[in-house]
Amino acid sequence: MKQFKHINATSVAEATSALQDNAGVAKVIAGGTDLLGEMIYWSRPNLPEYIVDLKTIPDMEYINEDSSGLKIGALTKLHDIAASSVVQTKYAALAQAASKVASWQIRHMGTIGGNICQEVRCWYFRSSSNKFYCFRKGGLLCQALLGDHRYQHSIFGGAGGCVAVNPSDTAPALVAFDATIKTSKKSINAEAFFDGFTNTVLDDDEIVTEIQIPTPPAGSKSAFAKASIRRAIDFALASAAVVIAPATGSITSARVVLGSVAPTPRLVTGAGDALIGNSVSEATATAAADAALAGNTLLIYNKYKVAMAKGLVKKAILS
Repeated sequence: MKQFKHINATSVAEATSALQDNAGVAKVIAGGTDLLGEMIYWSRPNLPEYIVDLKTIPDMEYINEDSSGLKIGALTKLHDIAASSVVQTKYAALAQAASKVASWQIRHMGTIGGNICQEVRCWYFRSSSNKFYCFRKGGLLCQALLGDHRYQHSIFGGAGGCVAVNPSDTAPALVAFDATIKTSKKSINAEAFFDGFTNTVLDDDEIVTEIQIPTPPAGSKSAFAKASIRRAIDFALASAAVVIAPATGSITSARVVLGSVAPTPRLVTGAGDALIGNSVSEATATAAADAALAGNTLLIYNKYKVAMAKGLVKKAILS
């Protein structure tokens, strides 16, 4: 592993100051389940010289509910979110998504902030010793376009010349709940937080501090569904998160979000429109699933994702 200098930040201000002082050569670390892998395998040409540790900042690990909704500290472990009775009861899609991230061990290390900020999992980008100088890292082309794009690649076109997908399991659920991402500088709607080419819209000296989710509509239900090669630990080939209100009777509001099939979590308004005014049924779920996958831009080897994603949308709606 490349040697680096480790900085234990004791406050958000200290962390952002360290990032500013070492601009371009510093990265933050929380659970470490993403960054350390990059460093061990030398998957980047410009690995950080400084690592700013956020775990030493107090009071950033919590799950609190008040009259406005749910507030989750950025350092809260994925396991704790999945196990929270409040999240399971009122924000089920998020609990389900957090419970499906990787393995038991990683969920006890990984944080919600890290999960939404993680890098893409395209194997050309992640290749050891930076074997492929891909478009995302300043190369001339996206190797996945002409190479193997079966798994972590988009069926809705690319971003900035790259067809890697956003790999986060919790991100679709947060977008479905219309969450807000609070940072050291500002508050950002969850849908606008993700950028297909740079992962997020965060500045180099900006960190996530809190996730804010408004109270869901009365009588609503939510669910998350995921498909992967290795069910126990793998990244999603496709996922879907839905929030529907009310759960029974005529639906008045619905948000359907696809994950791992596009450069960002994909809020599909057409799928929500297919549900509004109807009750939950096999027919309405099928109509919403068809609408969710409209307008796809398939590559040669990932066409199977269309049927898979449709099935996940239906599963989430009918669950």
